[in-house]
Amino acid sequence: MEPWLLLILLILFTYLLSKQSVANINRGQTMNQPSESGETGTPPRSESSLRPITKQEETDLRNCFPWGVYYLQHLEYRPQAVLCRGQLRTNPDRAYQTVRNNIEAEFGDRFFVIFQESFSGKPFFALVPNPYTKKEGKSQLESLTQPGLALVLLIVTLITTTLMGATEIAGISTEKLQSNPTLILQGLPYALALMTILSTHELGHYLVAIYYKMRTTLPYFIPVPYFLGTFGAFISMRSPVPNRKALFDVAIAGPIAGLIVTIPVLLWGLAHSGVVPLSDGSGILNLESLDPRFSFLLSLLSKLGLGGQLTPEMAIKLHPVAVAGYVGLIVTAFNLIPVGQLDGGHIVHAMFGQKTGAAIGQITRILILLLGIVEKDLLLWAIILLFMPVADEPALNDVSELNNWRDFAGLMALALLVAIVLPLPGTIAGVLQI
Repeated sequence: MEPWLLLILLILFTYLLSKQSVANINRGQTMNQPSESGETGTPPRSESSLRPITKQEETDLRNCFPWGVYYLQHLEYRPQAVLCRGQLRTNPDRAYQTVRNNIEAEFGDRFFVIFQESFSGKPFFALVPNPYTKKEGKSQLESLTQPGLALVLLIVTLITTTLMGATEIAGISTEKLQSNPTLILQGLPYALALMTILSTHELGHYLVAIYYKMRTTLPYFIPVPYFLGTFGAFISMRSPVPNRKALFDVAIAGPIAGLIVTIPVLLWGLAHSGVVPLSDGSGILNLESLDPRFSFLLSLLSKLGLGGQLTPEMAIKLHPVAVAGYVGLIVTAFNLIPVGQLDGGHIVHAMFGQKTGAAIGQITRILILLLGIVEKDLLLWAIILLFMPVADEPALNDVSELNNWRDFAGLMALALLVAIVLPLPGTIAGVLQI
């Protein structure tokens, strides 16, 4: 199988594993968006209505909505939720905190309290059964951390990445490796650099999720005895995202943390890389003859690392550490694409709301497809994105907006994506003599 295809499969497989947590986050929480007919206030037909609460509990529930905070007009009973519709009378943060505190005081941890907007833009509350209630007992709650499993996967992945770093990246033949096993250590710089980048990305997600008291696993590596030596790392979150602020912070923490490590690793690797004549075979995924001009940011970093060695007639023969940094840069770019359950999709959802975030995702898929037609190596990315849902699941409080500095950080993250995926302009290439 071609290396470029394996690299794309690495990104896709890592995405599928890391985003499997979305299903777990929303297990017991997911419900259909209310129809527009539901906005008229017409109660559902009695034969299709379920009553997850008693008449007395309904009275108690109504008392949880102060008229000056959220004026409750009617309740709708759905198979998996109780929808509470009315008029918002104060700011969303205060409304959610007040209503949630009142419901928790009355019903304990029996329900998740969800606050989101309908298709028409009207905020409503929903009560969804909480699968993690304390009365279920600790025996019903699975052990999430499993440090033993995480350590074993870490060690096995270190072995596979070291092996692949020696054979596939450093170019040591199997015969030489068998005659001199110590040559495997030449794959260690690649392995350590790549695992540091991937683990830092996932630790960024993990630590911020822990800060928001979300139930999550430790980062797990996926070892494979081929090509890059790993299909990446992932964490699995098992509790809902409390609000859009938490959704944003958890989403952006991974790319930022990973990039903090990726940039110096890539610069060091580029500084120790060589140059080769640019040829028809040079391209995005040719590690022996990489043409960095497809990416504005990579071009700048390459010029910074190689200096005068990199001229318009030259491509780069990547050092093993540079390969790890390059993979980290590609993974960062892919995760920042604002589509669905990718980190970028969570970021635009948190910034603009679920509906607008989904629209941005749809536009992005079309733009990436057009870019893929021009740059053939990106076409498979475009095809993968076309099969991804454009919307992710809402946070518990999906109405309250972000503050200004988070909005600015989100725009900078999107600008970073643009800097990675857009090619180097000819005028700048002339100035830099690339």
